[in-house]
Amino acid sequence: MFRRLSLFLGLIFLSSSLLYGQSETLSAEDCGITALVTCAKMIGQDQLGIVTSPLRTTPKDLLWIVPFGVAMGLGLDYDAHAMRTLGVDPSRENKFKKVSDYGGLYGPAASAAIGYFLGAKTGNSQLRDTGVLAGEAMVDATIVDQAMKYAIDRERPNTGDGTGRFWPHGLKTWPDGGSMPSEHTMNVWAFAHVVAAQYDGWRTRLAVYSLATTVSASRVMARDHFPSDVVVGSTFGYLIGGFVVRHRSPEKRYFSLSTVNTANGRGLQLSYNFAR
Repeated sequence: MFRRLSLFLGLIFLSSSLLYGQSETLSAEDCGITALVTCAKMIGQDQLGIVTSPLRTTPKDLLWIVPFGVAMGLGLDYDAHAMRTLGVDPSRENKFKKVSDYGGLYGPAASAAIGYFLGAKTGNSQLRDTGVLAGEAMVDATIVDQAMKYAIDRERPNTGDGTGRFWPHGLKTWPDGGSMPSEHTMNVWAFAHVVAAQYDGWRTRLAVYSLATTVSASRVMARDHFPSDVVVGSTFGYLIGGFVVRHRSPEKRYFSLSTVNTANGRGLQLSYNFAR
């Protein structure tokens, strides 16, 4: 019980970090196939902002922390029961695994790449930037996911005694599993939030969030993850996507500051986005 309580509090503290971060001057416009070093720098800045920003949480964060906490508490208590009720069906599991693989990994990655290259070729800066932001968010999600998997060390539903124990044998056999969080879920929710923010029409939001929800359910139906693994993955993925958009999207910034060449030498240019 103590381990679960510690994990629960730790997840709330870590996820709150994704709401805030230090302001960065680099944006999606600075990253591209010919500026991979800049792209890598942006990822590094993202990770630093994610790790250090819990110090900037505020009381208003309770509006999402409380629902997340309730969902986590219910999930951790009913995970094993849910998987026993679901039962074992190899045919069903294979089908849903394919759905989650294509919807949670291959599809979003391909869409981000196509968006970038098509936008660059046609001069559509918003499409190009969306491809960059989606790719950045998914890389950030992968890094956070892997770090959490090793730190939490939870057995998957099809390993151990099927109850999803955390650190079942201590350091002796670490790592024992990578069940929490769900990488597919974190990845697709990060992607969905970026696309929905860049193209904020209701049809786009319905499409990308329906995809993310389908992938989330598929990870449980495939018996690759417990329900609480999916709750953590979707929450962190959504927050990561929002973090990237807030700090990197040229279309979503009120102000941008850049250097320019003038007749009198180098200068600073301040731009304001009235369309936000």
